[in-house]
Amino acid sequence: MNTLLTIFLIAGLGYLVGSVRFKGLHLGTSGVLLVALIFGHFSAEIPGIVCDIGLVCFVTAVGFIAGPTFFHNLRSHAAQYAFLGLLVTLCGAAICVVSIMAFGLPVPLVSGILMGALTSTPGLAAAIEASADGLPSIGYGIAYPFGAMGVVLFVQLTPRILGIDPVLEGRKKSSLAAMSAPAETAEKYFSIDPMGFFPFCAAIAVGVLLAVVRVPLPGGASFSLGNTGGPLFAGLLFGHFRHVGKISFTVPNMMLKVMRELGLVFFLLGAGVSAGKGFVGILAEYGVTLFIHGVLMTLIPMLLGFFVAYYVMKLDLLDSLGSICGGMTSTPALGALASAAETDCVASPYAATYPIALICAILIPQFLVLFL
Repeated sequence: MNTLLTIFLIAGLGYLVGSVRFKGLHLGTSGVLLVALIFGHFSAEIPGIVCDIGLVCFVTAVGFIAGPTFFHNLRSHAAQYAFLGLLVTLCGAAICVVSIMAFGLPVPLVSGILMGALTSTPGLAAAIEASADGLPSIGYGIAYPFGAMGVVLFVQLTPRILGIDPVLEGRKKSSLAAMSAPAETAEKYFSIDPMGFFPFCAAIAVGVLLAVVRVPLPGGASFSLGNTGGPLFAGLLFGHFRHVGKISFTVPNMMLKVMRELGLVFFLLGAGVSAGKGFVGILAEYGVTLFIHGVLMTLIPMLLGFFVAYYVMKLDLLDSLGSICGGMTSTPALGALASAAETDCVASPYAATYPIALICAILIPQFLVLFL
């Protein structure tokens, strides 16, 4: 099938599926993921660059949106967000150890299941590199669909269970963010282009350069921000400072929302088609038990993290859910939460928690291979 036709057919059908509501719940943009999984199962092909472009556009837009309030939020809750990122990922690692020790599952396979449950592509790459085996890809493919959609449904269902209106909470946070954000006089700075493509592309370029920097770790391992962390960090910096000298690096808010949505769609297209390949065959070969392991690796860390964030740390609902999206490294869930709450303020706790979770997701497979 023609590649362009495949891309836009999946996107259109995905939005159609995502618009279906069941008792007030809907998949939204994540409907694209579900349709992409089906197309992937039937051998559809999407060039990898589509997923990469979508990922960098999405996380860069998230960085720009979160930038004005990110560092203030980080100063007030840095330790809490760091702890939540550690808690969620280490809880998943503990379940991995149980799966390996109690059920005798191969370490590479289980590490892949965890990365799928956490929807962490950089973590999957680390698992493949550490094990020099193809099994992590199989585990990732089994756990990824529930890992992605489970968190999407969780961030929509939780406010209803608690009897809290996410839109009302979102309006409150938006008002507070508007008051705390630093004021900027637009007339003082020169804008290269009114749409903001120049600063947006510049941030992506800087982010991709940051992504390839590798930091050596003990035992011969290394760490890099990757195409998720690099552009996200660059977007945060550009969104925070908003100008260099007299040159404005501000991107209009509507432009950021469009790039965030378009990027998310392209990312879900690529990830879904890739994960859908051989999905049914994998389950037939390894059994539904592996899928259950993946479900547990998604649900238990997510529920534990939310309980600690909301009931122990006393973070508000949206900060708690945003931090869980970051701890689970869930790109689709962040989009669903922003849509449900009708505010972009949830990007800030996501961006604060995500880096810690990303580092842990990259290190965990390496330690599993070393010690088990």
